[in-house]
Amino acid sequence: MTQFFLSNDRARRLFLDRHLLLEPGTGSGKGSDLDTVLGALGFVQVDSINTLSRAHDLILWSRRGRYRPKALSQAVAHHRTAFEHWTHDAAVIPMPHYPMWRLKFARDEARMKERWTLWRREGWHDEIDKVTRHVADHGPASSLDVGDGERKGSSGWWDWHPSKTALEFLWRSGRLAVCHREGFRKFYDLSERVIPPEYLNSWREEEEIIDWAMGAALDRLGFGTSGELAAFFDIVTREEAKVWCREALAAGRIVEADIEMADRSVRRSFTTEAHLDSASSLPKPSQRVRLLSPFDPALRDRSRAERLFGFHYRIEIFVPEANRRYGYYVFPVMEGERVIGRLDAKRDGDAIRVRAFWTEARVRMGGGRIARLTAELERVKHLAGADHVTFCEGWLRP
Repeated sequence: MTQFFLSNDRARRLFLDRHLLLEPGTGSGKGSDLDTVLGALGFVQVDSINTLSRAHDLILWSRRGRYRPKALSQAVAHHRTAFEHWTHDAAVIPMPHYPMWRLKFARDEARMKERWTLWRREGWHDEIDKVTRHVADHGPASSLDVGDGERKGSSGWWDWHPSKTALEFLWRSGRLAVCHREGFRKFYDLSERVIPPEYLNSWREEEEIIDWAMGAALDRLGFGTSGELAAFFDIVTREEAKVWCREALAAGRIVEADIEMADRSVRRSFTTEAHLDSASSLPKPSQRVRLLSPFDPALRDRSRAERLFGFHYRIEIFVPEANRRYGYYVFPVMEGERVIGRLDAKRDGDAIRVRAFWTEARVRMGGGRIARLTAELERVKHLAGADHVTFCEGWLRP
């Protein structure tokens, strides 16, 4: 046992506080307030599925009930206070982080060159040049605007036409940037025409970027293993993360602590004394019921969420319908610091239709809890663009 120990309830509170889920958010959810939320989270994952609301919008709404989707579009396309790129997946990232993404650009480029067989085809470099010239000469372009006579509307990366692949390469390697979206379609422009000069022209050494990425991940997780810290932004390799943790521990910048999991086992993790001190004074969360996106940053690391909250979750989008345990796109539901169930709900015309709610083990749905769940659905209908909520017969399931 180490000198430091964090009980499960305090670990949950620290983690939820870092993810802005401990207390109700009262900000406007737009402009500088939205920038503050993005900065605190580090990024929000972008996803196209829209059964109730898109993942990134529900993530931000869960922190700011007055948030509306237009605010994030404005941050990226007009205010330029955020940009789109990749962490573990496609994400919207605070613009001040842009200089740190240069290491990601370089590593993604090397990885794509190594793995993409298209890269070794004759004429591929000409395709890269052609797409770059098209964007330079004609301005923002989507995948439909490039390529002569190539197949449109491909069903996935394995079926992309070469110019679509070239766009992806130029974006992932930092030469192009997403300047705006129309619907959910990305439009790309030269990075120098999108990224503000103070960030475009700012450079960092690799060692500084690694140090920033690890420290920033620890600030947002509260505690974590070297692997969890590396996976947060997915900039740092696991080996680099181990070295950073070893050196930071020796220098006294971080400490080791035993974190109690939901099953009462302990997991050795890295944290700071400041985080441990704050955990001891954090208030209990309100008993508000919260509807969360399946891609919410608090639950994105499924294994970590299962250890910390005792909540096993797997998205079943790609599971054949007959084999699904729950549903196509089921929303985790949290009450206080506990995940109490999962909800199958969908916008249907002007209504939110609740098809099923499965409770977690040892969760009883009394009148008060049902009222709090209903109140959350009444709140989210404004984000979903619905007028009312309906419940299917037999919706409450143990």
